Amino acid sequence: MSAIPADHRPLARDLDFYTTHPLIGPGLPVWLPDGAVIRAELEKLAAEIAERTGCQRVYSPVLAKRALYERSGHWSKFAADMFPVMVVGGEEYVLRPANCPHHVLAYAASQRSFRELPVRFSELGAMFRSEMSGVLTGLSRVRQINLDDAHVFCRPDQVHQEVLAALAAITEGYALLGLPVVGYRLSRRGADESYLGADAAWRDAERQLAGALNQLGLTFDEAPGEAAFYGPKIDIQVADAANRVETLSTVQLDFNLPERFDLDYVGADGGRHRPVMIHRGVLGSMERLVSLLVERHGGRLPIWLAPVQCVVLPVSEEQSDVAVALVARLRSQAVRAEVAVDGTLGARVRGAHDRRASFVVIGPTERQPIGWPPR
Repeated sequence: MSAIPADHRPLARDLDFYTTHPLIGPGLPVWLPDGAVIRAELEKLAAEIAERTGCQRVYSPVLAKRALYERSGHWSKFAADMFPVMVVGGEEYVLRPANCPHHVLAYAASQRSFRELPVRFSELGAMFRSEMSGVLTGLSRVRQINLDDAHVFCRPDQVHQEVLAALAAITEGYALLGLPVVGYRLSRRGADESYLGADAAWRDAERQLAGALNQLGLTFDEAPGEAAFYGPKIDIQVADAANRVETLSTVQLDFNLPERFDLDYVGADGGRHRPVMIHRGVLGSMERLVSLLVERHGGRLPIWLAPVQCVVLPVSEEQSDVAVALVARLRSQAVRAEVAVDGTLGARVRGAHDRRASFVVIGPTERQPIGWPPR
C-alpha cells in the first residue's frame, strides 16, 4: 500500500503555525508565532532577491475605488470573484484582486526617460478573492493572499533580458527552498474573445517568452487558453506531496495595462513611447508556499526556515544556568533557540523532536570541561 501524502493542515496545526476561528471566518488564517517566523524568513528572502535584481520597494493600499479596476479590466473579468463594493463617502471601494493597477500608478507618478528604464517595483502585498467556503483549504486556498509580486516597466528591446532575469531569480529562490522545478508551461491565448489586445501584440509577446525558454534550453509545454486576460505567461511548476503539478511562480507579459493607463516614457528621439509591463512572482503566495513546504518536508523545514532551530536541554536543575547562558549566546548570533526544563529528559527530547528542532543536552560532563558558561 502506498503511503498517504502529507497534508499540511494537521501538520501545521500540530506545530502551531496557524489557526482559524469562526469569528474571523474561513479562508482567513491567523499566523501564530512559529508560523510567523517562517513567513518572515520567506518575506526576507523575497526582499533580498528583489533588491539584488534591481527592484525598488513600494507599498500600496489594499483597497481602491471600483473605477480603478474598471479601467484596468479586472472588474469586467473578475467581479464575481471580488468582495462586494463598500460605499464610503458616497463612493464605491473594493478590496483589490491584484496589486498591478497600483504599481501602474506608481510608475505613472513621474515622467520617465528611456535612460531610466527598466523600472522595477516590488511589494509583498495582500490581495483578496471571494472564494466559496466549500473550496477553501487550510493555507493552500484562502481569501486573503499575501503575494510576492513585482512589476517591471521596460522598453521593448529590454523584454528578452528581463524575462531571463526573472527566470533566474525564480530558479535561485526555488534552489534555496529545496523545491525542484518539474516543468515549464507557456500559457498562450485561447480562441475565445475574452483576451484583451491586438493579435500582433499577442503573437510578439508569445514569441518573446518562447525565445527566452529556448535560449535557456528549457523544455516546456504549451497551453492554449491558459494565458492571463492581458497577456501570455510562463508558469514555473513544482510537484506537491501527492505529486500533483502546481504553479507557484509566473512571468507574464502585459501590453494591456500600459495601454489602458496611457503609460509612456520619453525616447531618445524626444517622442512618447509605450513601455512593456512584465509581471513576475518569484516565490508566489506565502500561504500556498508554506503549505507546499510543510507537506514536502513533513513539517521538518530547512534549518534556516525552522521556527525553533535549537532546544537546549539541561539534565538537571544544576545545569540550568549553563543552558540559559548557551541560549543567550545562540540568540546573540541570531539562532532561534529555547531552553526546555519541564518534564523528564526523555519527554523533552521527544518534544524537541516533535517540534522538528535540533537539540543540545547539557549534563555534568558537558558543563565542566569546556569552561561554562560560554563567553
